[in-house]
Amino acid sequence: MKKWSKISLSFLLITILMFSLIACNKDTGKEQEKLEKVRIAEVTRSIFYAPQYVALTQGFFKEEGLDVTLTTTPGGDKTMTALISGGADVALVGSETSIYVYAQGSNDPVINFAQLTQTDGTFLVAREKIDNFSWDQLKGTTFLGQRKGGMPQMVGEFVLKKHGIDPHQDLNLIQNIDFANIANAFASGTGDFVQLFEPTASIFEKEGKGHIVASFGKESGHVPYTTFMAKDSYMKENKYIIEKFTRAVYKAQQWVETHSAEEIAKAVEEFFPDTDPEIMTTVVERYKSQGSFATDPILDEEEWNNLKNIMKEAGELPKDVEYKTLVNTDVANKVMKK
Repeated sequence: MKKWSKISLSFLLITILMFSLIACNKDTGKEQEKLEKVRIAEVTRSIFYAPQYVALTQGFFKEEGLDVTLTTTPGGDKTMTALISGGADVALVGSETSIYVYAQGSNDPVINFAQLTQTDGTFLVAREKIDNFSWDQLKGTTFLGQRKGGMPQMVGEFVLKKHGIDPHQDLNLIQNIDFANIANAFASGTGDFVQLFEPTASIFEKEGKGHIVASFGKESGHVPYTTFMAKDSYMKENKYIIEKFTRAVYKAQQWVETHSAEEIAKAVEEFFPDTDPEIMTTVVERYKSQGSFATDPILDEEEWNNLKNIMKEAGELPKDVEYKTLVNTDVANKVMKK
């Protein structure tokens, strides 16, 4: 009898364990089924957006129950088209694009809800090595700038004017080359100076095609250079998704803030398979040292006003849009308090 009791007890325990494992597997399946799909359209693929890639590789989006897919849509116009047409749920692009859409009379404005970068991400690259660079050395040269109407171009002109250079009178300014082809144009011999994003600038320097002489990010101050944004209707219908998304971004920002350039470069290397790891580390360190990566998702009013000043100076501000009209920090504030 005692022997039977022991066998029965053992069988009972095994049965309970099996049902527990089955229940756990079912719960895991349910959790996987609950993952909310979010489609991001990024304006370009750049180490400048390291915190976004960290959120993906370190599992911060998944921790929040989000299944995020990322698509690169080169250029602000293509990115906003994807967002407005419903081809993407969230866009990572310059805040100036939300102003352009609003000025066109959209009845479903695009709202900035989480900032990712807070400075310009481009660098001034000279064809020849310059030991003691000064901005007035650009006068009389050919400057290969960025696409007209985009933040890189506007910041570029803003910085030139800050140093007493009229970009349309004091140098030969080229702005008619497509964003994706600017680096190739310079490598082919066009221009004495060029405005480039990383890692292209550092790659050119390593290959002897050019030399980094200045940072537009250091010169222009804090601006909402790249932010996550969504249509107002999407934000209202998916408040919980926006909150989860913003929390994941904030986790990534804090991770980037507390980890070394080498660790960050390692974390995002899968998004840049053709980039030398050493160059990636150099680029991350360069962006970290000048404070390009925002440490929280808040886009503040001072940054918004600086953006409008830069746009106005470039003659590209179509309408003076108030901060609260296109910026929503409620979710970011809520996430940070928790």
